[in-house]
Amino acid sequence: MAASAQANHTEAEAAENAAQKLRALEARLEQLGSLMVAYSGGVDSAFLAGTAYRVLGQKMLAVLADSPSLARRDMEQACEFARSLGMGLHVVATTELDKPEYARNDANRCFHCKDELFAAMETLGGKLGFASIAYGMNADDTRDYRPGQRAAEQHAVLAPLAEVGLTKMEVRALSKAAGYPLWDRPAAPCLSSRVEYGRTVTREVLEQVEKGEESLRQLGFRELRVRHHGELARVEIARTELPRALTMEMLDAITAALKQAGFQYVTLDCTGFRSGSLNAILPVEVLARRGA
Repeated sequence: MAASAQANHTEAEAAENAAQKLRALEARLEQLGSLMVAYSGGVDSAFLAGTAYRVLGQKMLAVLADSPSLARRDMEQACEFARSLGMGLHVVATTELDKPEYARNDANRCFHCKDELFAAMETLGGKLGFASIAYGMNADDTRDYRPGQRAAEQHAVLAPLAEVGLTKMEVRALSKAAGYPLWDRPAAPCLSSRVEYGRTVTREVLEQVEKGEESLRQLGFRELRVRHHGELARVEIARTELPRALTMEMLDAITAALKQAGFQYVTLDCTGFRSGSLNAILPVEVLARRGA
């Protein structure tokens, strides 16, 4: 009984802490007056956009970057969420894939992507009269290697979720409380993040990854990545879902699906899904820079 009461107290305390951060976020957004949000349809940017729309109404605009690195599934879900709230959405076509510094796919790839997006948003904001730009970095993201943070700093892009200390778990909990159906959606970074560093990012490579991941979802898997290593596809599936994959029938189905997507060889990573697993090969001095 005591343990149960303690657990309830801890949950209530966590909920109140998240609620306080939400009130701080609302106050910060109201202070800005008008805002454009770099919107991908993921949990963080969707929560930020939804909250900003609730606070600012028509003085808020979500901006979605459409490029070959955005899976069509994610594009459709992002547009559907915006429609469900009635918030303003502007889709801007970005061409980062045509830039050698992005396509060569080194550790700074994300910088070049965000740099182009934020530059486009600055131009759009100037035309439409929006005072500020923000993106969905949360408090947990500050501990990861994310070169896009450097682009945000250079363009003076705000990170309101991180400013008020909202963690990923708290963003999910508040999204659930707000009735957003995407509250438990698995993280879905751009398709380029699946391509091993040093391998040129092309439309064909991204199409392979997208087709491969969609085929695995059709097999019933939810949290996964298809890591592109040239002719080899390295499949990561959440450990909770791995037992389903470890039958001869399912292994054959996975192999057939990935070969259909254009891969010659298929391997199942026994460690399971890890966000940002390709960063493991980066030198310590690169990882130490994190977003800087």
